[in-house]
Amino acid sequence: MTISFSRGWRVAAMAISLSLLGCANGPVPADYAQAQPKLDLRSYFNGELTAHGLFTDRSGRVVKRFTVKLVGRWQGAEGVLEEDFLYSDGGRQRRVWHLTDLGGGRWRGRADDVVGDAQGESAGNALNWHYTLRLPVDDKVYEVQFNDWMYLMDDRTMLNKAVMSKFGFTLGEVTLSFTKTR
Repeated sequence: MTISFSRGWRVAAMAISLSLLGCANGPVPADYAQAQPKLDLRSYFNGELTAHGLFTDRSGRVVKRFTVKLVGRWQGAEGVLEEDFLYSDGGRQRRVWHLTDLGGGRWRGRADDVVGDAQGESAGNALNWHYTLRLPVDDKVYEVQFNDWMYLMDDRTMLNKAVMSKFGFTLGEVTLSFTKTR
């Protein structure tokens, strides 16, 4: 009985270890270090931009569509990115990001509805943000985590895919296409 018990624990420990390894195999910004065109966040998010996006739930059903008008301004390593959202149901929202280039591809972002700091890392054509957002739904506010990836496609276009989760469970995804105004 003791032998099968210890063998059972070894099998369980191995299964847990393998599942944890599987979680660690996601992309990292360094995977895109050679990808072109190189993303210069201060240059791309400087001036006027427009974005079109949608939120899909876990089943892939489109729950919300929206457009965003953005204006970015920079002074050295500090930037402000104003986002004005217009949702397909007529709702509006405003978010103002305060961005800081920490050097070495590292970024910090702050906004009124972000809990603490957003942490970002860029390499090549990609930027990855991690942050917790206060999300109002009906009469409640939920704190949800975002794993947000941006990819510069050309000098005017950036694609953005963000996974929203709570307690490690995926709630849905946000997909955006940014277009820089010339």
